[in-house]
Amino acid sequence: MTTFSELGLSPPLLEALADVGYEAPSPIQAQAIPPLLEGRDMIGQAQTGSGKTAAFGLPMLQYVDPEESEVQGLVLTPTRELCIQVTQALRAYGRRKGVDVVAVFGGAPIRGQQAQLRAGGHVVVGTVGRVLDLISRHSLVLNACRFVVLDEADEMLDLGFLEDVERILALTPSSRQTALFSATMPAEIRRLADQYLYDPALVRVKAATLTVDTVEQFALEVQAREKTDALIEVLDAERPDQALVFVRTKIRCDQLYRTLRDRRLNVRALHGDMTQGARDGVMISFKEGRTPLLVATDVAARGLDVTGISHVVNYDVPTSPDVYVHRIGRTARVGRSGRAITLYEPRQRREIEAIERHAGVTLAPWVKDARVAPTPVHPKPRRHSKPHAAPDGEVALRKLVIGGGRADGLEPSDVVQALTAAAGLDGEAVRNVRVLERFSFAEVPALDAERVVQQASGARVRGVALRLELARG
Repeated sequence: MTTFSELGLSPPLLEALADVGYEAPSPIQAQAIPPLLEGRDMIGQAQTGSGKTAAFGLPMLQYVDPEESEVQGLVLTPTRELCIQVTQALRAYGRRKGVDVVAVFGGAPIRGQQAQLRAGGHVVVGTVGRVLDLISRHSLVLNACRFVVLDEADEMLDLGFLEDVERILALTPSSRQTALFSATMPAEIRRLADQYLYDPALVRVKAATLTVDTVEQFALEVQAREKTDALIEVLDAERPDQALVFVRTKIRCDQLYRTLRDRRLNVRALHGDMTQGARDGVMISFKEGRTPLLVATDVAARGLDVTGISHVVNYDVPTSPDVYVHRIGRTARVGRSGRAITLYEPRQRREIEAIERHAGVTLAPWVKDARVAPTPVHPKPRRHSKPHAAPDGEVALRKLVIGGGRADGLEPSDVVQALTAAAGLDGEAVRNVRVLERFSFAEVPALDAERVVQQASGARVRGVALRLELARG
């Protein structure tokens, strides 16, 4: 077995790794660290939970000079939660060497982050929008930045950040070392890599570690009025080390949290209507193991990476197979096993069958002490097909171009709301929304596309009259 010392890491980093209890490198670390230490650019294909933060962070920290006060490394993340998570990890790895890591993200006072940057900051971890904001205010200068990492680049693409990422890259030295990490490699990400990376090393963890192969998966049919009692029965029987309970809406999240709290369970809630300070407090408590049970919505849990989660319970059936895969991937981190249990009402049997069919899984009936062989989850790739029904029955989608973007104050949720309200679509029918500076994209079922363009054109959102047209091709 390879050890961290055999990878060529310096003594201060090896001591820091011992401090945090790391014994041996994960596959992505073993493959990525040597070429990064050689100074090569890199494309790494790996999901959250594979150990990629250490894979790119340790080589960066090795060459950072704590005696230099300039920003030497930059890590761009798509979300605030991932920014905080990466920052915590890099601070732990760089503590013995005296490397100062500064986190910059939206939703927090910018003056405090400006003060941190003035006080030092060898490595900056930031969300794309806040990094650009600080650059425009001359608070973040990247003239001496020798290392740039794009973390979860495919999520940056989904959120419409790629143009801004390119603006940031253009402001860094051409001699920089660049690493791009992404779970998937769509065409736009490959184009970005071709343009901004020089002769990159390609590192992919084996397919088995790009899927969840160590999760025992169950389903439990319950009546709606008995759902909470069934959840408590499951938790009592399973006795999880840490469990993440997913619900569909913020209101339902609060309701279930209060019910479980009143039943004297040690539980916290996490959803988007909470203040950012409250969300941070919950996430830290859960990460540190002080909260064994967390009720959360899908959006709030994005970027939540906790190795100790032994169970995921879908209190509400996921809205799609992709969401199912994303949810249960929160357990079974870095080689550990996990259990996933989905509660469903009799009328939702077809939704369970759709998850099993499209995600390629089998959900065994749950009973106390039930055991099954872990079932691999192999999510099917998204189809980018011509507007007709796909062979496996998936709904064909058509892309729309929408006049209006970030400059108009639009957010992805505004686009979804406008299309659903004006054209009578279900919210789940609006897919792959991307909001750029001056315009936006969305995909809708191909059969509805022309009607959506006609009915939603002219709809006003945040004072802006939207202009819609079908994307060519």
